[in-house]
Amino acid sequence: MLVDSPPEQRAETAPAPPTHWAIRVLGLFASVALLVLVALASIAIGAKSLPLGDVWHGLFHDSGTYADVVVGDRISRTVLGLLAGAALGLSGAVLQALTRNPLADPGLLGINAGASAAVVTAITYFGVTSLTGYVWFAFAGAAVVGALVWFLGGSRGATPVRLALAGTAISAALYGYLQAVMIMDDAALSKMRFWTVGSLASATGSTITQVAPFFAVGTVVALLLARPLNAVAMGDDTARALGANLNRTRALAMLSATVLCGAATAACGPIVFVGLMVPHVVRSFTGPDLRWILPYATILSPVLLLSADVLGRLIARPAELQVGIVTAIIGGPVFIYLVRRRRTAQL
Repeated sequence: MLVDSPPEQRAETAPAPPTHWAIRVLGLFASVALLVLVALASIAIGAKSLPLGDVWHGLFHDSGTYADVVVGDRISRTVLGLLAGAALGLSGAVLQALTRNPLADPGLLGINAGASAAVVTAITYFGVTSLTGYVWFAFAGAAVVGALVWFLGGSRGATPVRLALAGTAISAALYGYLQAVMIMDDAALSKMRFWTVGSLASATGSTITQVAPFFAVGTVVALLLARPLNAVAMGDDTARALGANLNRTRALAMLSATVLCGAATAACGPIVFVGLMVPHVVRSFTGPDLRWILPYATILSPVLLLSADVLGRLIARPAELQVGIVTAIIGGPVFIYLVRRRRTAQL
């Protein structure tokens, strides 16, 4: 016999009224329009000031300085920002549902730490110097840590608390290793200092080609998990009563989050707060239904990342401020606000 859910839990998963459904669909279209505008701004605005006419010329001519700047640099940078932003937001939303913690982010399970430690190892012990080499080491590090967290968290018996504790412990150990290696090796420190702050500046067509398949697979798996994760977010007993396979859902959620965050970190370096802020903000107007949270997070996270990247180019001209620094500056106060608001709501 199925156990009936409490009224408040039934309300969370009940279909939205037609009016709300229409508003949310229109909101998705508006979000896509905003994303297009931000992407165009990312192409038009750079650390090097170019008239819009020259940008237009560079887009539609295959040779010349403007084509190199616009097509070779800005478009690649914008495309990587779109992919990485979507991956970070989507993985953040999945992890918040998996851990039942609305303040969780992709770094909670040690994925960023695993990627960073792998890159330091590649530089120090294997002499890797190219971004292409970083990508594969970083992704491998993220994947290994994701699997280790799953194992230490209890594997098939994993719970949100165990996963979070395992991720926190592994992150602390790996960041200690990372700092020790960088202090002892000046060459590693010099090469790592730009990668560790997170940046889109080194985006190339080759990098995008290498990580795009991982983005695609992770996105499809995450979006297909919307309904099962809705059940898991209501508690283990309720999820079982609703017919959800807890072990399979958690394993696939870990896999998708690791693939998405690992690919984004491998290509851009660790970028913080995007996976925390956007899903949390989206939840404030969509409610807890992941069938809406995941699509909105996929669209609005690149808006935040590309906007931060454009801002970093504008405020430090003719140089630029890395996007990871900008998101950290924005995200710190926002995180404090979210924690305080959550604490006030619980009192």
